[in-house]
Amino acid sequence: MARKTPDAADASPVADFEQSLDALEQLVDKMEQGQLSLEDSLAAYERGVGLYRRCQAALEQAELRVKRLTDPGQPDSAEPFDAGRDA
Repeated sequence: MARKTPDAADASPVADFEQSLDALEQLVDKMEQGQLSLEDSLAAYERGVGLYRRCQAALEQAELRVKRLTDPGQPDSAEPFDAGRDA
């Protein structure tokens, strides 16, 4: 699989989400097999947390875009998604 280049930072949040989610799913599958050493498990967990945060940020950006499209008359009234709200 190709590594990200600096130009890849300009990729759409949806594309970044898909790539990060795929990597996270593969990482979880690998960890669930139980064949990793403790050190490798910790490194995988750290990478998984980073991937999770990237996915969450992409979802928040997507929600903000939807809010702006839903109410284009007041795009400044759109607020970032709060996962704790309505939970």
